[in-house]
Amino acid sequence: MKSAKKRQAEHVPSSLRLWFIIHFWADLLFALPLLFAPGQTLAFFGISGDAILARLIGAALIGIGGTSLLERNASRDTYSALLTLKLLWSGTATFALLFGAATTALWSLWLFTAVFFGFFCVWAYFKKTVS
Repeated sequence: MKSAKKRQAEHVPSSLRLWFIIHFWADLLFALPLLFAPGQTLAFFGISGDAILARLIGAALIGIGGTSLLERNASRDTYSALLTLKLLWSGTATFALLFGAATTALWSLWLFTAVFFGFFCVWAYFKKTVS
């Protein structure tokens, strides 16, 4: 029988599990258009770019978001490792988008910067909670 302290150490907040599901849906919302209609998706946001790179970004979003869904019932240790990955991904994406937004006139980059930074803040909060 596990002690109360051991059970508490293994506990993953239900709010974090919910955020993993939200993250899956947010990634899927952007990933599918990037995979199947990259030119139209980029044009909608006023971005000129390569369809292969857009599809590669869509694939990354599917991989990271899909893992969020598949591992939503995982252990605390798995959550801690995935939060590290999500912090690295959202942090570097925020930096890259911020740099792009500051050096271009694309309104959409500010929007994407805000989204990635928002997720970065969520993951940083939970990383402190779970670790």
